Amino acid sequence: MTNSPFPWPAPAKINLFLHITGRRDDGYHLLQTVFQFIDYGDTLYFSRRSDGEIRREHPLPGVPQEADLVVRAARLLQQRTGCSLGASIRLHKRLPMGGGLGGGSSDAATTLVALNCLWELGLSEEQLAEFGLELGADVPVFVRGRAAWAEGVGERLTPVEPPERWVVVLVPPVHVDTGEIFSAPELTRDKQIIKIRDLSRQPTENVCQAVVARRYPEVAAALEWLGQHAEARMTGTGGCVFARFSDEASARTVAAQAPASWGVIVARARNRSPLHEALDSSLRQG
Repeated sequence: MTNSPFPWPAPAKINLFLHITGRRDDGYHLLQTVFQFIDYGDTLYFSRRSDGEIRREHPLPGVPQEADLVVRAARLLQQRTGCSLGASIRLHKRLPMGGGLGGGSSDAATTLVALNCLWELGLSEEQLAEFGLELGADVPVFVRGRAAWAEGVGERLTPVEPPERWVVVLVPPVHVDTGEIFSAPELTRDKQIIKIRDLSRQPTENVCQAVVARRYPEVAAALEWLGQHAEARMTGTGGCVFARFSDEASARTVAAQAPASWGVIVARARNRSPLHEALDSSLRQG
């Protein structure tokens, strides 16, 4: 593969529902959810280095390098493969931090997939997903790039094909800490386990939504406003909320009415990640 500034997408995800069904001895929560991608997200650019250095151009404010998932993903790939090459990495950040859209996990997955190509490592999707799980429970779904029913801590994935509707995402000006929500004493942790075949007949919810809405009035307000136009639901542990629409015109009409104090994203839901479309394009270019 040529060493070129190829744009690698790191798309957002939405959780169509999120149930917590238990807790492991190590403190991790057991969950059931459906992940679906949207065609909006961050973009990363990679240039190969011969000195082995991993260099992030324009680091994220407030995120030390040792906590940066992009840097951690690149270094993990080096360590696991013994690769002596490095990379200069530029990130165009659009996804909000603490929004429940999976931005950090998606950036890490894109780094694994892109550097596997750039360094010509030849690792399988399965191997990359295993590395991704070391970085976070959501990373494997981004590596695999298919809408999925997820169980366990989010790593047991079964491909699904939900409708690819248009989505309006509201971005209130808050940063929701995942650890705070998962440790909340009032969080429901005993939802009944459902079967994937029963999904269309079972009522679902995001069990984190009530907890976040009580603690973050901005999220509650966004849910109330968007709920006037369509069924509104929080994604992940928040604080972004979304609603699905049958066509682009309806989605954009609602988005245009949103209060100016919120960010607004209009996108198409995707069952195949834009990352994997970019991967196909990169391989065709050689």
